Amino acid sequence: MNKRSLGKTGIQVSEVGFGAWQLGNEKDWGKMNDREALNLVNEAVAAGCNFFDTAPNYGSGRSEELLGQALKGRREQVVISSKCGHHPNDEQDFAPGRLLRSVDESLRRLQTDYLDSLLLHNPPFQSLDRNSPQFELLEKLKEQGKIRAYGASVDTGKEMVELLNNTDSEVIEVMFNIFHQEPADAIKSAHGKGVGVIAKVPLDSGWLTGKYDGQSRFSGIRSRWSREEIERRGELVGQVQRIVGDDQSIVQAALQFILSHTGVSTVIPGARNIHQLKHNLSASENSLSEGVKEELRQLWVEDLQHAELSW
Repeated sequence: MNKRSLGKTGIQVSEVGFGAWQLGNEKDWGKMNDREALNLVNEAVAAGCNFFDTAPNYGSGRSEELLGQALKGRREQVVISSKCGHHPNDEQDFAPGRLLRSVDESLRRLQTDYLDSLLLHNPPFQSLDRNSPQFELLEKLKEQGKIRAYGASVDTGKEMVELLNNTDSEVIEVMFNIFHQEPADAIKSAHGKGVGVIAKVPLDSGWLTGKYDGQSRFSGIRSRWSREEIERRGELVGQVQRIVGDDQSIVQAALQFILSHTGVSTVIPGARNIHQLKHNLSASENSLSEGVKEELRQLWVEDLQHAELSW
């Protein structure tokens, strides 16, 4: 597994990480028993994946608990990034006192005394300022040794630019994939400033696996899409498949497209079984051709740049 620098933090991360939203999260992603979840984490570590992304509200805290169990005894071998602001009971509260309690609760669930990275979880735009109470707290937590680096998890390039210009964020997590390329320029700016970038939702909630088409229907978190949105995404997946060709999987191409942007430190696809996990990690074995990368970029420029496509 190739490693990349997480900005200027001094932390080296596997370029394909492990998104842990699905662990213990039957409500959003379907049933997975604890043994299967622990096996997934163990397989990831064995394959050279060292970066794990989680949050207190993933599975009402169960994601962090399972990671804590799986990684116990090898904490120094891995990099753990968690978040604060969205809480296990689905409440959103960014008051500094509540964030402080949230971090302590995360440390307990993860069975560790520090986080490598702590991110404000889609915070209000007005808090993206180094003088906000939220960022003052993050700096204090770093001084106390509870976290090694901090920043925010956001959805857009606009939010990234605000973080880069007005905070001391060392790490930014942003939604970035073939269908959501808007943050590309901000990612380039982050690289220039030495800020690590984590690419979230890299497979567009499963669409960029190639498993779904315009006739697919969904339950759980994916039920948010209207029939029109499903049909639109089905058309886009067909276009991606034609660009990528039949000799390469869409999963690998989607992850390699993201990794072709040098400002990206790591990409965090989720996996619900060992086959999906190994397929995700295999994206690190090769790179995307410049020709295919440019065609995928043009797909966004021509069909999506000015269109609304909810995540």
